Amino acid sequence: MSLITIMGLERLSHGVPIAPPPFRFIGRHLRPLALPITLLAIWELLAHAGLADARFVPPLEAVVARGIAEFGDGGLGFNLLASLERDLIGFACGSVAGITLGLAIGFSRIIERLLGPVLLVHRQIALFAWVPLISMWFGGGEAGKVVFIALAAFQPALINTWQGVSGIPRSYRELADVLTFGWFDFAWIIAIPGALPQIFTGLHSALIYAWTATVGAELLLNIAPGLGGRMNEGQHLFHMDLLLLCILLLGGVGVVFNVVAGAVEHRLLRWRIP
Repeated sequence: MSLITIMGLERLSHGVPIAPPPFRFIGRHLRPLALPITLLAIWELLAHAGLADARFVPPLEAVVARGIAEFGDGGLGFNLLASLERDLIGFACGSVAGITLGLAIGFSRIIERLLGPVLLVHRQIALFAWVPLISMWFGGGEAGKVVFIALAAFQPALINTWQGVSGIPRSYRELADVLTFGWFDFAWIIAIPGALPQIFTGLHSALIYAWTATVGAELLLNIAPGLGGRMNEGQHLFHMDLLLLCILLLGGVGVVFNVVAGAVEHRLLRWRIP
């Protein structure tokens, strides 16, 4: 065998990636669904085998039928949109406030010394402990709900932005001094791009926290259109299929938020990937 032939075989064996078998590709994408599918199968088994009271654990097809009926007449769709609108408004308000204050603290040692201890205390207070105060100040209506959701989004956006800006290496600051960058140039060219991964991590967390707070606000404050209101209805009227349907919807929306936020973050930060 000639040297050229050997080199060609080595190039084929090491330089050309071998496509994974179809079943391996499918398995890699279906693996995250293994646990949810298993839980749904156990749910169906318990319901049909008589191992659980159907009043408390209705069969899965009953929940699906309730969902088709609810979305068919537009009732649950309207409530889902109301929750999403409330969530996104609160998320936008809280994350903008958190990023703004995080940038101010990260760039100013004076502001950090003044507000650092207050924010440390604020982090120790459970989110739902603010419900009585918010309801007294803003009421239990739409304003109170949005403030509660914004408060949930505020903290992760603030903390991650603060840490991202504060974590800029000192060598970068020294380089900016050598290049005679002003404060604005340093912030816009070096600090903020360097802190973007942390900022996006905070926004990702804020989006999930805001959705959790949306449900909490709808359950704990005044009843209003939303998934939380329908969950209250399912509890008080003992409509277990409606209650479980709302819980599945909440989890599904949370998964969609997580996937979309991860995809947006990956796309916007592709320039950082080597």
